[in-house]
Amino acid sequence: MSDHNLMDPNITRHLMYDHLYRRRRTFRQTYRCYSMAVYTGTEPREHVDRGGKIIMPASALHILTEREVVYPMLFKMRNAANPTSRATHAGVLEFVAEEGVVHTPYWLMKNLCLNEGDVVVVENVDLPVGTFARFQPQSPDFLDIHDPKAVLENSLRHMACLSAGDVVAIEYNDKTYELCVLEVKPASAVRIIECDLSVEFAAPVGYEVPKKVAADELDIGSMGKSFVPFSGVGHRLDEKPMISDISDINDGQKVVPTRGIPDYEYQMGTITFNRNPKPIQSTKPQVITGFVAFQGEGKTIK
Repeated sequence: MSDHNLMDPNITRHLMYDHLYRRRRTFRQTYRCYSMAVYTGTEPREHVDRGGKIIMPASALHILTEREVVYPMLFKMRNAANPTSRATHAGVLEFVAEEGVVHTPYWLMKNLCLNEGDVVVVENVDLPVGTFARFQPQSPDFLDIHDPKAVLENSLRHMACLSAGDVVAIEYNDKTYELCVLEVKPASAVRIIECDLSVEFAAPVGYEVPKKVAADELDIGSMGKSFVPFSGVGHRLDEKPMISDISDINDGQKVVPTRGIPDYEYQMGTITFNRNPKPIQSTKPQVITGFVAFQGEGKTIK
């Protein structure tokens, strides 16, 4: 195009109208941001805190219908007091808020460092469909959930989009769990409405990998020995040494099964009748060098 054509008033007017039309298509408004705790509507909206959608005034719907916005309606939100801060994204649930006010989930306000009544900039955007998301629980308590992927999937149904860096809150069994969105694909913010989203979990914050127990701690060598009851080492409360040390009761020799102890030599298909007559009282004093289980003397009524 020549310079002469650029000076044509008709072309200049057309470019100006095209620029104004493109600006007119963009929705960008500022609102006072409040959580659902101060919602004054007639119907309760507590479920909004469990999702990722906001409630906007009716005037916003009127402006949006005059523009060629992309559905579903998605919005970019930023703290007006700090324009250089990170932004997050949300969907819209209803247009029933008071004029000049937008109600958002509390966890979303925390991501934007917003207090009740702070100004937030809301702008409509078009986000790609999400294919992958990686979350990191903010507490090891999240591992107590039997099926965390199913719980997360149920919570994501109430959300419209995800932004990398956000800390989302989900509820399960009357308990709130926070998860940081470490990564999303194919962009830093994606739409998750009617899509196949692959989900992964990183190790929770504060989680410690269980250390491997050493073989000597398990005392694997003693597993093959016969069972000896009450063979543990005792400790006195006054920290004085024990009178006898029973740690050497089972020194590798086979212990003959006695009354009260299972016979580990039992063979399937055999029946053994144990005859245990009353022991003959000995006149010689017995010297017990170590602890022997079940060695007390029985008494008869006769």
